[in-house]
Amino acid sequence: MGGDYRYDPPDGPIPVLHRDAHLLVVDKPAGLLTVPGKGPDKADCLIARLRADHPGIRLVHRLDTDTSGVIVFALTPAAQAHLGRQFEHRRTGKTYVARLWGRLAPDEGLVDLPIGVDWPNRPRQHVTETGRPAQTGWRVLASSDAETRVALTPLTGRSHQLRVHMAALGHPILGDPLYADGLARAFPRLMLHATELTLLHPDGGARVAFRSEPPF
Repeated sequence: MGGDYRYDPPDGPIPVLHRDAHLLVVDKPAGLLTVPGKGPDKADCLIARLRADHPGIRLVHRLDTDTSGVIVFALTPAAQAHLGRQFEHRRTGKTYVARLWGRLAPDEGLVDLPIGVDWPNRPRQHVTETGRPAQTGWRVLASSDAETRVALTPLTGRSHQLRVHMAALGHPILGDPLYADGLARAFPRLMLHATELTLLHPDGGARVAFRSEPPF
């Protein structure tokens, strides 16, 4: 399962999971920025690729470059404001699937460790007493001595939260270029996928769910 870490934004169309007059839900590939970074070499990104076919697209939230999976965009200013408030007040539900180094025990639990910027090593984050509160729930889906497959539920939304918390447990996410070392890092991609997102639809408030199966 090993190999050298490589990080190339994929070509080809972005899979659309859902579209209506208010929102657009897509399956983000790993290796692609959500929004442009600094410099011309980081102009290629998810929102830029989608804008050609969806010119009214508006940012609501982000996924790490290395993370794949479900992400929602707004198509109107009102929908952007409605969805933004949901993310701000934690009214959305997010579930990720990850493959971790080693056997994680027990079968479920909660990480409650504050996270802050590791300033000398940016963009890394780290667990620190001066950080912001951060909580992540986990549930083991399958395990062996070599690795554990887990469902992760972030209860807060700190930068790199799932990656930092799993590394803090001694079980980094496989293929993580920032928080894994040695054989745990030697995978073709970060083994982290946003598999389900639930939210209140901006038109009427019904709770809706969008899902994408992990590609690993």
